[in-house]
Amino acid sequence: MKIKLTLAFITLFVSNSFANVTLPAIFGSNMVLQQKSRVKFWGWAKSGETVKFTNNWNDQTVEYKTTPMGTWEIEIQTPVFGGPYELIISGYNTIKLENILIGEVWLVSGQSNMEWSAGSGIDSAQAEIEKANFPEIRFFSVSHATAAFPQQNLSGKWDVCTPATMKYFSAIGYFFAKKLHQDLSVPVGIINSSWGGTPAEAWTPEAAIKADPTLYKDAIGLKEVPWGPVKTASIYNAMIAPVVGFKLKGFLWYQGEANVMNAANYDKLLNTMIASWRNAWQEELPFYFVQIAPYKYGQPEEGVALRNAQRLAETTPNTAMVCISDIGNIDDIHPKNKKDVGNRLANVALKNLYNIKLGTVQGPKLLTYETKKGSIILYYDSPDLNCGAKCKDNFEVADLSGNFTKADVRVKSNTITLSSSKVSNPIFARFEWNNIAEASLKNAIGLPASAFITDNWWGFKNK
Repeated sequence: MKIKLTLAFITLFVSNSFANVTLPAIFGSNMVLQQKSRVKFWGWAKSGETVKFTNNWNDQTVEYKTTPMGTWEIEIQTPVFGGPYELIISGYNTIKLENILIGEVWLVSGQSNMEWSAGSGIDSAQAEIEKANFPEIRFFSVSHATAAFPQQNLSGKWDVCTPATMKYFSAIGYFFAKKLHQDLSVPVGIINSSWGGTPAEAWTPEAAIKADPTLYKDAIGLKEVPWGPVKTASIYNAMIAPVVGFKLKGFLWYQGEANVMNAANYDKLLNTMIASWRNAWQEELPFYFVQIAPYKYGQPEEGVALRNAQRLAETTPNTAMVCISDIGNIDDIHPKNKKDVGNRLANVALKNLYNIKLGTVQGPKLLTYETKKGSIILYYDSPDLNCGAKCKDNFEVADLSGNFTKADVRVKSNTITLSSSKVSNPIFARFEWNNIAEASLKNAIGLPASAFITDNWWGFKNK
């Protein structure tokens, strides 16, 4: 009898609790909504209940009748940037969301270098913290969590940017938001969903990994570590899936250090993750990412091979990579200069997406190459290549022996021609092919080019 009463009480409690209109944590006071967009809201309520949604930027009320499963979903049109505004969601109860801004919303993600805050230690940390008083920049920090299946909610809340909140938020996310806010004169919201030491497989839906035999083999071979999960989709399910549908302008990504053991496949892995996120949002959102910096990794070439794979991933439409081989620290996997990283990402967005930044925002990019008359010719997208003696020392060529030797280098406009008296028929080339090789090839404004090895090398090596 006691068991039946307890079960009846639990059933009554659950039923009554679902009578209240509720929202996922991603919707809250202080949030930023994407401007000039159809923005979706969703949540839960009693089955059949009518949920009313009223905003005060146009004083319109939208109604939705809750499904038999107790869910509801409403879309509203947002105006041009502005605020603050209020939203009222009512049914059995009433929820009031206050101090809402309309502007630009970005999701930043990755491992520790994206998670790294001013409080963790960055260049000029105290000075940057003291200046971080921007009421129109808002932060949402997603708490660490894992799940075996995609979740509907997560833990976190929206905060106004103050010295106290900026101190513990993603430094790169903050500097990116600050530059966008100042250059566009609009509110900016940043959602940070990052977890240090985690591989990209954990951020990718399980079906996407299993669909590719190479990626699946790499995924099941990942070894457990004490500082974070490695299981496929375990973080995606808990820290990305609950946000899917929240209207964004784009993604920022800084990750790769945890994938150096399978570096040669990282471009395929990253492209798979990008495609799966875009599919979830049902939109080809911009995806801008940071190439990892030179560092003393344990195995020879694993770090630079990962950087080369990241370079190849940039061929995916509506993506861009920022190279930071000039501002890293070969003795520290967490470079402290986060301001330039955030600014470089912002400059890419300002040029590629917002169309207000003129000139060059990325380092020289290798477009293609060809073998010709005993030499290899590299074609870059930049006619202002700056390649001094140190830079020329970093180019190598090889023939079918697979043995690389230092190349003779000629630079003219946007081309670099490589040859060697020791290699009569060079067919492979590489540049800065070392885990700790720092930037030596730059453009006129000092932005660095990526390390690389020519694509034909991998097929030869894996024979």
